[in-house]
Amino acid sequence: MTGKSMRDNPLFMRNTFTSVGKWGIPLVKKQAVSVDDLQMIACSDTRSNDRTVNRSKGVHFFVDDYRFDGIYKMPSRSLAKYSQYAFLLTPDFSTYADMDLWRQLESVAKNRWVGAYWQSNGLTVIPTISWSTPRSFDFCFDGVEQNAIVAVSTLGCRRSKLQFMRGYEAMVDKLNPETIICFGDPLAEMQGTIITVDYRASRKVVR
Repeated sequence: MTGKSMRDNPLFMRNTFTSVGKWGIPLVKKQAVSVDDLQMIACSDTRSNDRTVNRSKGVHFFVDDYRFDGIYKMPSRSLAKYSQYAFLLTPDFSTYADMDLWRQLESVAKNRWVGAYWQSNGLTVIPTISWSTPRSFDFCFDGVEQNAIVAVSTLGCRRSKLQFMRGYEAMVDKLNPETIICFGDPLAEMQGTIITVDYRASRKVVR
């Protein structure tokens, strides 16, 4: 049984922020970011007390989940480090098609919760969107405002191009994003205002 002290703990309840949709997923609010000469750095290449030009870049989380899982478990520990950078993409917790649906839902909720937490602490945040099969469309676009800047990745999707495009088109229909930051080469079929980010270049950081 969980005591009252745990129910009063925001890191247990995770209900501090405005939530939306059927599943009550936290809302990441629309924010403006300059996409002219967009430069990014991977979260695994960030560091405390970064005094380089990397501070003018955004931070992405298109790396293995274990490298950033701690930002959900103990979000305050990395807050000062990430606040050094120009903006943050929400963490790309995996939504693999062979995951049980509850795990995919959990990944989306964690993605949005971290984004809402960062925004509540004054950071600029862009939501990362991911999906799997059409069953995930019930929740994977929740917690994101319409006409916002969003980020997606095409890394590794070419073997499942049809599945990717079904999700992409569903995202565009539901969210009508202002701009789509795309990690990896966009597919020819992708519609919208797309800004391409070279993933390899994002891993070449200044030290």
